[in-house]
Amino acid sequence: MDLKNGQNGFSYTYSAKEQQEIKKIRQKYEGKTDEENKMERVRRLDARVTQRAQCASLILGIVGALVLGLGMSLIMTTLGDALGVFEIVLGVFLGLAGGALVALAYPTYSYVIRREREKIAPEMLRLTDELMK
Repeated sequence: MDLKNGQNGFSYTYSAKEQQEIKKIRQKYEGKTDEENKMERVRRLDARVTQRAQCASLILGIVGALVLGLGMSLIMTTLGDALGVFEIVLGVFLGLAGGALVALAYPTYSYVIRREREKIAPEMLRLTDELMK
């Protein structure tokens, strides 16, 4: 910030970085235009699609990993030996089921992405057409 002694008092000049910061703060207090609202809506819709898909696949993957770990613990620990063959067989089936759930995490992600995009496609196309005009 430079201070200049002018005839009417002091005048201030700010650097480009400070000017950008001032503009960002000012934008918070100005009303948003219709185009900015539409662009924010497009961003939110697109983010919502990926967030839902990530959430579904993460839940499936985590549950699958826990089931897989439970099956492994039944097989590999002395708990399975002490309880007999039934627990070892149960551990194998739980391990396979958990592995299958983990393997289904990515196809679930792809399916949810595709389904959510189909749901919001008309709205997204309408908004992007309005923004591109």
